[in-house]
Amino acid sequence: MSSSDKALAPSQVETRSVDFVPHAERFGKARDLRNVWFVGNVNLTAMATGVVALSLGANLIWTIIAVVAGSLFGTFFMAFHSAQGPQLGLPQLVQSRAQFGYIGAALTVWIFALANYIAYNTSDAILSGSAMNQIFKIPAELGFFIAAVIATVIAIYGYSQIHFVNRILYWPSMVALGLMTIGVVVRGKFPEGAFDLSNFQLAPTMTAFVIVAGFQLGWAPYVSDYSRYLPAKVGVRSTFHSTYWASAMSGVWVFGLGALASGPNGDLTPVAAFKEVGDSIFAGFGTILLILLLAGLLIVMSVNAYGGSLTLISMLDSFKSVKPTKKLRVAALLVMGITVWGIAQFVGEARFNTFYGNALVFLAYLFTPWTAVNLVDYFFVRKGVYVIGEIFKKDGIYGRWGWRGNLAYIIGLVTMVPFFVTTPYVGPIAKSLGSVDYSLFVGLPVSAIAYLILAKGIDLKKEAAMAAAEGNLTK
Repeated sequence: MSSSDKALAPSQVETRSVDFVPHAERFGKARDLRNVWFVGNVNLTAMATGVVALSLGANLIWTIIAVVAGSLFGTFFMAFHSAQGPQLGLPQLVQSRAQFGYIGAALTVWIFALANYIAYNTSDAILSGSAMNQIFKIPAELGFFIAAVIATVIAIYGYSQIHFVNRILYWPSMVALGLMTIGVVVRGKFPEGAFDLSNFQLAPTMTAFVIVAGFQLGWAPYVSDYSRYLPAKVGVRSTFHSTYWASAMSGVWVFGLGALASGPNGDLTPVAAFKEVGDSIFAGFGTILLILLLAGLLIVMSVNAYGGSLTLISMLDSFKSVKPTKKLRVAALLVMGITVWGIAQFVGEARFNTFYGNALVFLAYLFTPWTAVNLVDYFFVRKGVYVIGEIFKKDGIYGRWGWRGNLAYIIGLVTMVPFFVTTPYVGPIAKSLGSVDYSLFVGLPVSAIAYLILAKGIDLKKEAAMAAAEGNLTK
């Protein structure tokens, strides 16, 4: 095996981090993404998203409708980000320097992205600890630590190890979901009015939609990290479809099961509710189900830790030039693991629903303007043509601050604020509309249109000539 990462074996530690993946080192097929993004949603935290959605106040049938719509909507944007990976060979957030600038990306997008990784992995660690307590009878606090360690070790091996483990878990995950679906049907016991379509409440239904869409959109800042080693010839269409259908369908299935599992007894914790469903099939299956869901959760934690480490390195590099070595990536992963463990200890299982629900909503707000700016730039302004070398230069053609992207982001976010619906704050327009959350439908078009207008001054011919001379986009 050569020292390059081409066809890197799962047992080898990945050497690359935030740098460009040369075409000679690319490998794999679009269908490899199906394993990652199907299994990515088959875990305790994703299932708990359905529990949180149901707890908002809508009845079961309208919660499920919101879950389906939110998953299909949020995944649509996430999958288009995935499509950038094979074409550019870059981690998603590094590519954001083209819109937000070398330093600007670090002070806006990357800070929010880091919060995203930490919030999700904190939630994951809490549920992992709870599951370990149920399965192995160890203290949940110790479970937080064990989960952080396992996720960090997998993430240290990197890209190929993550793909490898997801490939192994694909069919067991499918079987687990199928059996859990049977368990939900067998157990039954849904409250009166659970499936009454006439009992429609707009506010909790829309908030459930935002939470689920936000969960799927939360993958966007690092989704192309797992497609960047694919050959550029894979193409946008096949990358999009492999990502979209795997993630959207598993999302609908898992979020829906979460809502159905907690429907009969909303007082149970998510982990206890899922165990009860498993045991309704046969005694002891609840424990087997938790083990499978725990395995999926640990893999997702490694995915988050991997992306978070790349973000930390990119932020550091924005202020002080660093060489993206294997040791630096390991150090960044250790920082991520310790941070997640510490916050999980502070939040604890008792405050999980409140912490997780608010985290999902706020992260959806923060990433909505970014996804609009990034996708408009890639597909409509620069049309996939970037000068890769300039992205790594502080004073390159993309500048330090990228005022166009940052201004469009701020405009989009500011216009969303009056539409916010959260526990600590409800915007004035949202109040006048009955506390219904329309913020995503405001932020996306406003940010996109603002960036399209501001981008008219970009010298696209000059950039295209530089990209052609550089040759990194040659397929």
